[in-house]
Amino acid sequence: MNNTALRAEAQSANNTHMVFANEEHEKFYYEKLEQAEDNLTDGQVDCYHKALIYILGISEDTRNHFSQIYDMKSGYIKLECLHQGWQTSGSVRVVRLAFNLYTDGTPSVDDYEGRDEQLNECREYSVSDIFCCGYAVYFWQGIMLRYPEYCRKQKSIEEILAAVR
Repeated sequence: MNNTALRAEAQSANNTHMVFANEEHEKFYYEKLEQAEDNLTDGQVDCYHKALIYILGISEDTRNHFSQIYDMKSGYIKLECLHQGWQTSGSVRVVRLAFNLYTDGTPSVDDYEGRDEQLNECREYSVSDIFCCGYAVYFWQGIMLRYPEYCRKQKSIEEILAAVR
């Protein structure tokens, strides 16, 4: 699939246009989608990868350190990135949401041995801790990419009842 096809698919999803933080974010998203497509055995980029790539493209810091966050060839996230010196309060939020959408969990919790440390790390994945920043509007777009089946236009109660009758 070429860049134009990827762009058309993304813009037609849910009958809305994708929202990007800036041109660099958009360019990053489509470039990394193409790279992911080349690395996946079936050549199909799934909703997990789309959400991960989109979210990691929001911040300049995460774009610049993408290879320290995610290994495109193996498909593994790199938890140690959460403790690197380049991280900011915003980029850590971006990474945690990307990891959560990609793994359906809180993967960095296992980096800690003590129960209190694990609980504190788990809290860092809470909605209030992640969404309380200027990236929140873009986080919604990432969630829509990860859960497209739940973000389509829902039928009205009248349409549902009419179909049952």
